[in-house]
Amino acid sequence: MNVPALPDPNTTSCCPPRRQFLADMGLGFTGLALGAMLHRDGVAADPDKATGDAHHKSLEVPDGRPHHAPRAKNVIWIFLSGGYSQMETWDPKPALNTYAGKTYEQTPLPNPLKDPLFELRSRDVIGGARPHAQIFPMQVGFRRYGELGIGITDWWPELATCVDDISFVRSMYTTDNDHNAEFQMHHGRHKLDPPEPVLGSWIHYGLGTGNENLPSFVFLGKYKDTRVRWNFDANYLGPAHSGVELSLDPGDPLPFGRRRPGVLAAEQRNQFDFINRLNRLTSVEYPEDAAVRARIKSYELAYRMQRSVPEAVNLSGETATTQKLYGIDNKTTAVYGRRLLAARRLAERGVRYSLVYLSDYGEWDSHNKLQELHARSCQRVDRPIAGLLKDLKQRGLWDDTLVVCCTEFGRTPGLEVRDTKTKFTGRDHHPHGFTVWLAGAGVKRGTIHGRTDELGFHAVENPHYVTDLHATVLHLLGLDSRRLEIPGRKRLDVDYGRPITEIMT
Repeated sequence: MNVPALPDPNTTSCCPPRRQFLADMGLGFTGLALGAMLHRDGVAADPDKATGDAHHKSLEVPDGRPHHAPRAKNVIWIFLSGGYSQMETWDPKPALNTYAGKTYEQTPLPNPLKDPLFELRSRDVIGGARPHAQIFPMQVGFRRYGELGIGITDWWPELATCVDDISFVRSMYTTDNDHNAEFQMHHGRHKLDPPEPVLGSWIHYGLGTGNENLPSFVFLGKYKDTRVRWNFDANYLGPAHSGVELSLDPGDPLPFGRRRPGVLAAEQRNQFDFINRLNRLTSVEYPEDAAVRARIKSYELAYRMQRSVPEAVNLSGETATTQKLYGIDNKTTAVYGRRLLAARRLAERGVRYSLVYLSDYGEWDSHNKLQELHARSCQRVDRPIAGLLKDLKQRGLWDDTLVVCCTEFGRTPGLEVRDTKTKFTGRDHHPHGFTVWLAGAGVKRGTIHGRTDELGFHAVENPHYVTDLHATVLHLLGLDSRRLEIPGRKRLDVDYGRPITEIMT
């Protein structure tokens, strides 16, 4: 619907000047939708590129098209907050049982604390190494699965059946030994540095939306610590590229976005029309103001989302078989099963990036009672995650959807001993080597990449900083992280990362 142009108060003509008329038409509702689609498809040129400015040309301001042929269309990023133990999940280490109770020096193995590579990396770690050198045995058994005999602990019986579809990267590391590593995993930088946009925001910035009625970047999860919102914050890319928080409450799937009781749809439409007319008046006076353009788009998207989001996250239409596959029929797994099923439905509808929290904030932070707490947490997520992978395959979505499962850091091979008066039965934070995995579009199946030492202390083969994981996701979506830039914004070399091509098909 086009909104009629408002007369120019500074002229006596019944018709507005040509510049205002074109501005009004371009920023009207129909103009916005048409302009966005043309821009996305590369038909409408970016004004900055049209100027021929060498700096802007070199930055190649995104036009919504990928830089190279994409392998994936959308991403489901599963995050387990708090730092799971790599040894009790997807990188079991039987040497921990062999040398339990000993210090690193008392084993015939190379002392990881004396490894020059560890010493070099430790200089960049914020929060200290805290190695806790009394070796703590594995708290669960493990078996080998699949064609490669990939070790998976007994807490993952459902995911173990999917092992031939997964690429495990066992050599990730971060540079923060405290929980700011959670934000580092999403931004690529420690929070004390100037913050970078999160991965989902870069994807939206580079590719735009895949569905005009749904956000391109969503967050599915609950939290008590409001800092979690940093993980779907676009920072200097601007609010138009931030993630949209969705709820699976059938009565209120879009927090703060529901029409107020007693307000008719037609009344709300009139309110949006009026707000848009006011915004367009401002846009005529300030045509280069990105905040105004973002505001207009946000109002329009919010209006469309009120109708499209409830349908997208309504799980009642899914069959009982599908709901059981995700564990929605079970009290232990229901909450996380619903989140992943909603993520699949959103991916089907063109949402490019879903950040899904399968944990309460810090849930996997097992300084004590690791056996009890990890066993409980694994039980809550094992079936939902395996269900997602199986569902993507049976629905023909495997070749379009990339699944990433990660945490913020691993756990130390040593026993937590912060307080000598308390007998700890857990592991401390450990950023020097841990495991993440990927599956789906463009990813090799049944693969192990990278390696930690025999005790799981640090990455000794093909180490990867967190932005390598970011660069991998961007590459599979057809984006080159080094070609995503903002004029005047300095990025460090490490911010770009390097795609992990070894796990790609």
